[in-house]
Amino acid sequence: MIGSRKKKRQEEFSISFLDVICCGFGAIVLLLMIAKTAEPIVLEEVELDLEAQVIELQQQLMEIRGETTVLNRDLNAKREQIDIERKRIANLRGELEALQAVYASKTEGQHEEGRLKGELTIALQTMTEEMRRLLGENYQRKNNVIGGIPVDSEYILFIIDTSGSMFNYGWERMMEEMVNTLDLYPEVKGIQIMNDMGDYMFFNYRNKWIPDTPGRRQAILKRLKSWNPFSNSSPVEGIQKAVRSFYDPSKKISIYVLGDEFTGKSIRNVMMAVERVNARHGEGKRNIRIHAVGFPIQFSRPPHLQTTGLRFAALMRELTYRNGGTFVGLNDFR
Repeated sequence: MIGSRKKKRQEEFSISFLDVICCGFGAIVLLLMIAKTAEPIVLEEVELDLEAQVIELQQQLMEIRGETTVLNRDLNAKREQIDIERKRIANLRGELEALQAVYASKTEGQHEEGRLKGELTIALQTMTEEMRRLLGENYQRKNNVIGGIPVDSEYILFIIDTSGSMFNYGWERMMEEMVNTLDLYPEVKGIQIMNDMGDYMFFNYRNKWIPDTPGRRQAILKRLKSWNPFSNSSPVEGIQKAVRSFYDPSKKISIYVLGDEFTGKSIRNVMMAVERVNARHGEGKRNIRIHAVGFPIQFSRPPHLQTTGLRFAALMRELTYRNGGTFVGLNDFR
């Protein structure tokens, strides 16, 4: 009996152990099944999110392409409008040149007399040997003024407006005035050429006088034909720099300003600046005379655009009067 009980207990224990093992394997299999069924669901959700982002980006791309098309259309329209305006400007320039030519041809005869009066006529500064013999070495002319311009200077300095208006419209006439002036000064001790900004024509002669020789004069005229440095259409900077650089109580100097307009702010400030440097000496005389030649280029424009030309004339008239010189306003710039 005892042996049969032991045998029965062993069989029950073996069956219980197998049950536990089976349950454990069953649980593992169940977990694996649960894990495998959950994985495709997560991947599917990820794919759905990516597809939504792709669709959104495609919509944004289409919107950008649409905006680009509209901008290109507007740009092409602006370009066509610019081309039309350029053609219109070219036509207006052609009409303006034609009108200027007609005006010049009609007024040429009327201005001929005034042009002759406006020419610079300056007496020769040197006396011949015969005059020295008859009058003596110490003889001086009682009136050294011809055509309203004093000609007693030993050094001459030109300040030339190199702005677009002068260079494009009045340059040939300016060259004529330069030739006339140089021809009527057969010999001086020094020459200098600056533009209205104070830039030197020959930089190697900066702050020095150019020796007066026939070769130097030819070089000046040759260089002047194409000399076109930057200009702000105002002679103030050139005048002030010339007076400061070349003022010398022992020298008789004349400055010739050739221009057509003054774009500065104050005429009074210019007067005061020049007076501080070109002080009076002796009998109320200035050591540096300032002359000016005005070219009426601005007066060929409509009245409301002539202000800078009027201000140049006012400035030069007062500046030359105060500094012992003369202002000559030409009637024609051609």
